[in-house]
Amino acid sequence: MTGVKAEPKPVTYREALREAMREALADDERVFLMGEDVGRYGGAFGVSLGLLDEFGPDRIRDTPLSESAFVGAGIGAAIAGLRPIVEVMTVNFSLLALDQILNNAATLLHMSGGQVAVPLVIRMTTGAGRQLAAQHSHSLEGWYAHIPGIRVLAPATLEDARHMLAPALADPDPVVIFEHGSLYNVSGTLPPGAGPVDLDSAAVRRPGSDVSLITYGGSLGKALDAADRLAADGVDAEVIDLRTLRPLDDATILGSVARTHRAVVVDEGWRTAGLSAELAARITEQGFYDLDAPVERVCAAEVPVPYARQLEEAALPQADGIVAAARRAVG
Repeated sequence: MTGVKAEPKPVTYREALREAMREALADDERVFLMGEDVGRYGGAFGVSLGLLDEFGPDRIRDTPLSESAFVGAGIGAAIAGLRPIVEVMTVNFSLLALDQILNNAATLLHMSGGQVAVPLVIRMTTGAGRQLAAQHSHSLEGWYAHIPGIRVLAPATLEDARHMLAPALADPDPVVIFEHGSLYNVSGTLPPGAGPVDLDSAAVRRPGSDVSLITYGGSLGKALDAADRLAADGVDAEVIDLRTLRPLDDATILGSVARTHRAVVVDEGWRTAGLSAELAARITEQGFYDLDAPVERVCAAEVPVPYARQLEEAALPQADGIVAAARRAVG
């Protein structure tokens, strides 16, 4: 039927990430992807499926099982003028490359007096909730957010998954992107005309007036679910998606707290010395007189993530715990 506007085609989070890489590879010959199983296998989580056939082995490079080696190679390629995207299979394996990320990628611009930039993007899967046991379920974003010299991103929506990569590749500093494993199969439609994401800004995903729910990544959906449940009880919760974990967008966070006067920080990482502690400290330091209640935190239990499903669910932040924390804050 002529004249009927076609409905946007649903895409998954995985497909949005793939399309972002496809666009980057097509637009800039300096861009290439490297990592374990990213080529013929299509990536451990299927994100790079089909890119080898499209762009060839020079642009889609399978690497040996040595994170330190291939992250180091990515750093060298970036210094030489290329724009590498390095995929580390999971955040747990990134610890084998932490020396390269911390001591090389993050410091070279400073130690060279501004002469040596490292425009490198490192992608990795993070998070629990998929019964992968303790060694494959960590949320270590807070560790990386601790490091000066890198930018840390946590896309929680289809739009961010699709449009964060281009500005990340344009950044002269190394950028680490955390993709929560529970999001890969999430599907929806991308808004037409969306473009590159402002990497300096958090996003208000739901406006509210009674309490601020501040979170990122895989916990965003739980916070939105909690906000719906609170609304049924007459509590109007605002939901803030941090998106960028370093540097944090203090203005959006504190602006929300100034409106609601209460804050609940939701972080899948551990509570002790974690990202939630940094957020609570900033809110208290800069917005103390806006608070009508102590800052609440909902975090993972202080244990290695269990394998058994019911124990894993009990160890992670859930909507029930977020609702309870918000009710305590509201009183």
